[in-house]
Amino acid sequence: MTLTTSTADVVDSVAALSNASAAYAVRHQRDKVVTATQGSYDGLFDPDLSGPTLAERLLAAHSIARLAGSAVLLAHYLERLAALPALTAAQQAAIDGEAPSSDPRLQAILAFTRTLTERPVDGDQAALLQLPAAGLATAEVIALAQLVAFVAYQLRVVAGLQALAALGDDGGSAPSVVADAPFVHPANLPKPGEVLRVNGYTSETLGWKAWLPVVDLEQATPAQLAVLEASHPKAKTSDYYRVLVHQPRILEERSTVFNAIMYAPGGLSRAERELASAVVSRINGCVYCASVHAQRFEQLAKRNDVIFQVFTEPQGAGTNARERAIVQASIDLTLRPAQFGAAQLQAVRAAGLSNLEILDLVHAIAIFAWANRLMLNLGEAVFPAAA
Repeated sequence: MTLTTSTADVVDSVAALSNASAAYAVRHQRDKVVTATQGSYDGLFDPDLSGPTLAERLLAAHSIARLAGSAVLLAHYLERLAALPALTAAQQAAIDGEAPSSDPRLQAILAFTRTLTERPVDGDQAALLQLPAAGLATAEVIALAQLVAFVAYQLRVVAGLQALAALGDDGGSAPSVVADAPFVHPANLPKPGEVLRVNGYTSETLGWKAWLPVVDLEQATPAQLAVLEASHPKAKTSDYYRVLVHQPRILEERSTVFNAIMYAPGGLSRAERELASAVVSRINGCVYCASVHAQRFEQLAKRNDVIFQVFTEPQGAGTNARERAIVQASIDLTLRPAQFGAAQLQAVRAAGLSNLEILDLVHAIAIFAWANRLMLNLGEAVFPAAA
């Protein structure tokens, strides 16, 4: 496996973070996230990747930045495209925002990219299978899905860091802690530990089924088996991991990013990271991810009242000012990353979040821009059979 790497950190560069700035300093307190984010970028844009051509991948990334309104990432990917050898007429048309009608394969790639960027919940099996029909092998489809999901993550990390830089330093003070009133379980809700079902969302355990062929363990390469063994105790029996391991290097980097964001010590509480994850999943329409992270919030917080609110209507959800600020920032960065700025962080700062807690919140929101797009567009949730 060829390991092509960049010397510069793309997020630091694109977000224009000075190494003397508070935003730079706090970002590099989470160096595992920094390193694995860059590793994901390097893997996804490696010229030797067994996926769509480098030009096709850069065109997809350029399209995402344009659709999302990220001027800085649009400029970055345009610069990468300009460094390639001569582009075809269809590829140049795609850069100009026109349909590449003379290249059906590129048309299919960009149509898939648009769906995942704008409304990932609209992705279905028929939309996914347009890619194999256009000539993409399964490993190429996985590379493309990972790339689109990664750039969705990347642009939200960049937007969040720019907003944090504009917000200014928190003075290095510890976050204020406000004692909440003792929790009284709402009488109208199932008790914690019982299944919550609202508007098609649930806290019960769901399965997930891939729409593409999964890797046969008997035919897996040593690299694929090693990544499966390191990813999750149940990865070898999971459709999710066995479909993503068609691209083992990308899965390995993505798993590192995820774990470094969700389980890092200090900073935002684990329960609040799970709350942000559940909000993003509810906004994106990912029933599977919402179920997993609703469960994890409840296990950590020992309550389900805010999850009921999020499942009912995310806008305005939260049982106190801090939760409401976390929920609203999660909604704003999910739906409108190009408009996300210091104003969208004022409420979380007022609620007492430190720079590190705000960074952890941005990361949790961004990683579910990535996770939801894989879950929604490579397969489907499977509900338990009725008793």
